[in-house]
Amino acid sequence: MKSAFRKISRVGSLTGGTKWYLSEDCLLAAKRMMYAVEYRRFYLRDVESIVVWPSRFWLLRLIIPGLLFAAAGAALWQVNSTVGAILVGMGLAWMLWELALGPTAASRVRTTGASVDLPLAARTRRAHKVLAKIDAAIRAARGGVEQPSAPVSERQSAEPSLETSPETAPATASIADATKTNGS
Repeated sequence: MKSAFRKISRVGSLTGGTKWYLSEDCLLAAKRMMYAVEYRRFYLRDVESIVVWPSRFWLLRLIIPGLLFAAAGAALWQVNSTVGAILVGMGLAWMLWELALGPTAASRVRTTGASVDLPLAARTRRAHKVLAKIDAAIRAARGGVEQPSAPVSERQSAEPSLETSPETAPATASIADATKTNGS
């Protein structure tokens, strides 16, 4: 039996992570914390907004390990210049790699009844691709509900209908009788 859900994103962490699944009517977040899994279902018709922004701490993720590697390399440079050069190179490579990957992302899913902060993607670049998939699914889910309004022609709005059905005839007569009794 084939599942109706397809995985669209996975964000890992030290204690677990979050996997996002998409079906034709809902978005499912499976947040794993050590040995437990917490599921959150967001119906596509109820989603008001999904906001993704660059995390404030992504510069710390860039600078702190790079500086630690560089400091360890500088300290070991006097003992063994090869090991020191390797550690300085690793620090520089770390910083360049983080810059190339771009900022980490934080996100919030807002529905009719709740607002939940869950990581949608690890990086903002990947978040744009995931948001495009979710946007297409939301448009498809809401497309069946919204019906296009037909334009009313001037002939229909200006002329009253001459055809009356048996159900509408007594209603129009009673309205006309009511306006006469009100004194107008």
